[in-house]
Amino acid sequence: MKNFVVIGLGRFGTAVARELCELGNQVLVIDLDRDLVQDVADQVTHAVAADARDADVLRSLGVSEYDCAVVAIGDDVGSSALVTLRLKEAGVPQVVCKAQSHVHKRLLEKIGADHVVFPEHEMGIKAAQGLARSNILNFIELSPDYAIVEVDLPGGWEGHSIRELDIRAKFGVNVIALRQGQEINVAPGAECVLSEGDKLIVLGRDEDIAALCKR
Repeated sequence: MKNFVVIGLGRFGTAVARELCELGNQVLVIDLDRDLVQDVADQVTHAVAADARDADVLRSLGVSEYDCAVVAIGDDVGSSALVTLRLKEAGVPQVVCKAQSHVHKRLLEKIGADHVVFPEHEMGIKAAQGLARSNILNFIELSPDYAIVEVDLPGGWEGHSIRELDIRAKFGVNVIALRQGQEINVAPGAECVLSEGDKLIVLGRDEDIAALCKR
């Protein structure tokens, strides 16, 4: 169990706070809006209506004793930056911030944010991946270059084994699992024969996955 402080109760901050608490962590939420604080009070450990830009307020709430702070004030760049600075000055070990633009992200990183998330941008990319690659069923980004995806079996592959198709050598991706109906075959062997309706779960670089999806 860890201790988290979440500052800013918009949609993002509220969702993060609720999920962290449901996962068994201690969660303190802070927001200027008393109504927002009241709405989430019974779903987190502690809820306080206060100005997190004030160093004395943060000190009185003991934020330095928390393992991680999440700054979810994405729509006010000035407040977001100031709160991040206050948290770093208070000695919070890890500060995670929400940004609303690439410029905002760079600013937060320069101030000392340990990690900056850009939810709208990241979700937009994932949505585009799914829309552009109609045969991709699930997409998990591992890094800017690598991903794990679940794809429909390319036409003409049924009845052939993974070895015969030489998938890794020809497409540069690794088949890490195979979905066959309701069953999942984890780490299928090279002699595994593919059948119509099978789904491949592969790991590889984005460009290699894109080439596979064009089959």
